[in-house]
Amino acid sequence: MTERSVCVAVIGGGPAGLMAAEVLARSGVAVTVYERMPAPGRKLLMAGRGGLNLTHAEPLPQFLARYGDRHDRLAPLIKAFPPEALVAWCHSLGQETFVGTSRRVFPVAMKASPLLRAWLRRLEVSGVRLAVRHNWEGWDSSGALRFTTPDGLVAVRPAATILALGGASWPRLGSDAAWVRHLSGVAPFRPANCGFRVAWSAHLRERFAGQPLKRIALQFGEQRVSGEAVITAGGLEGGAVYALSSVLRDAIAAEGAATLHIDLRPDLPQPELARRIGAAGRGQSLSNILRRAAGLQPPAIALVQEALHAGAARNDLAALIKALPVRLDAPMPLDRAISSAGGLRWEAVDQHLMLRDHPGVFAAGEMLDWEAPTGGYLLQACFSTGVAAAEGALAWLGCRAAGPSGVAESR
Repeated sequence: MTERSVCVAVIGGGPAGLMAAEVLARSGVAVTVYERMPAPGRKLLMAGRGGLNLTHAEPLPQFLARYGDRHDRLAPLIKAFPPEALVAWCHSLGQETFVGTSRRVFPVAMKASPLLRAWLRRLEVSGVRLAVRHNWEGWDSSGALRFTTPDGLVAVRPAATILALGGASWPRLGSDAAWVRHLSGVAPFRPANCGFRVAWSAHLRERFAGQPLKRIALQFGEQRVSGEAVITAGGLEGGAVYALSSVLRDAIAAEGAATLHIDLRPDLPQPELARRIGAAGRGQSLSNILRRAAGLQPPAIALVQEALHAGAARNDLAALIKALPVRLDAPMPLDRAISSAGGLRWEAVDQHLMLRDHPGVFAAGEMLDWEAPTGGYLLQACFSTGVAAAEGALAWLGCRAAGPSGVAESR
């Protein structure tokens, strides 16, 4: 076994780990990033396929509320490195941003690869060493970090360690949560920002799988979300579904199933919709009434017919169109989820994100127990906790944090 010394080890080459490495390096600390995949930033690149939604431009109080019951723990970390700081950091890498109509913030390039390339160049110039194909295997009996590599076992003895090992979604990109066996105080992982299984009829599944439901509204309990969804062979997915996924997931866990209501014409009040349907000429087929009078597209028509075949009353089509029930049987599995809930419990770390039972070891990113909807909230918390963990490590080492683009001072 080869043994090496390093000042700070950052384990995980995603956004949280790379941001922690940058803060450390800019503060004059020698850093090595250990990544189990052949290259860092795999999940960031995947996120960039949809435009790389970095953060959100809504006011900070509303922004912080998106983190639900983890608001109190994440709020001070995000306030210390807020959305405007993340945007400024992106600009410092030569990647200009813009705010979309939904107030989401994107790089002008609308992809992650230019940002990641510029970032890795900056880290290299700053002296950050990158060690790929290093799979963390916990600690050995002497307290050294253990890694399996293509060349055998490697032991590392850093002055401090930052764990940024990710959650449990998209395991093929590197975050498979294998690290949980090495740590205590871990809440079970659950899918977040996920789709749900629906027992569609064979006709609907075969004819309409992959078809979008546009300009709809979804309601569960008191929560209502406008947007789009997609019918899949196994159920229902899409942005509007993801926005409700945490409450739907928890309801299914408690009750065994959940009924989601879809408003197929949120732009049209129910009385007006009923008037139009009532004015339809006699002798028209149901499909023609739904298409011409109600203005529904074929996938929406198929959902109405599916509900009628399942026993929904036909005497009030307007009410059915405005609140079409869909039974959700289960969330899609973790490996199909955009993100995950669960992870290292907040009680297991202090206010500087240091593990209580491992002094000098800090945690950041999705391996912590929090979740958030899509819209920039996921990446923002990863970056912010990466900064916080690095600053915690610097305090542990007796250094003063410089931030992502400053100069450190010794204490």
